Amino acid sequence: MKTKTSATRGIVLAALFLALAFVLPMITGHVPQVGNMLCPMHFPILLCGFVLGGPWGLAVGFVAPLLRSVLFGMPPMFPVAISMAFELATYGFVSGVVYRRVQHTLPMMFATLLSAMVAGRLVWGAVRFILAGLTGSSFPFSAFLSGALLTAVPGILAQLILIPLIVNALTKAKRID
Repeated sequence: MKTKTSATRGIVLAALFLALAFVLPMITGHVPQVGNMLCPMHFPILLCGFVLGGPWGLAVGFVAPLLRSVLFGMPPMFPVAISMAFELATYGFVSGVVYRRVQHTLPMMFATLLSAMVAGRLVWGAVRFILAGLTGSSFPFSAFLSGALLTAVPGILAQLILIPLIVNALTKAKRID
């Protein structure tokens, strides 16, 4: 049974990850190409899943791009924020659910992270394809490859390096259950 303290801890940490999802893109927002390459909203959502679990990761991941779009106008709501909401929700959910079911070793951390990243990008591509179909436009496979992989290589590498380091440090500090 969860205690009142653990529920409060979850809410506070979820708010922290949501705030990070708002602030990190502001650091790279002045140069949109850099923001597209580094994927700054992905970091706090992946961490949210690892730290708080799948349900929190899903909720924070889904809300972050939509709320950021409403409050700051970036990312544009349609189709970017909508497709990002599904992508980030998938990141948070998969990273949280898988990490809770595996041994907390470095190889399993990488496997969890890669699973979440692949699943999120596939969901993003599917949503973009559906939204394009609804508007009568197209979303070719080349656009998927470009958006999901080619332009995001620096961010993917940064996630593969930094997320395990942060999760490992939090685990050693006894901040992750």
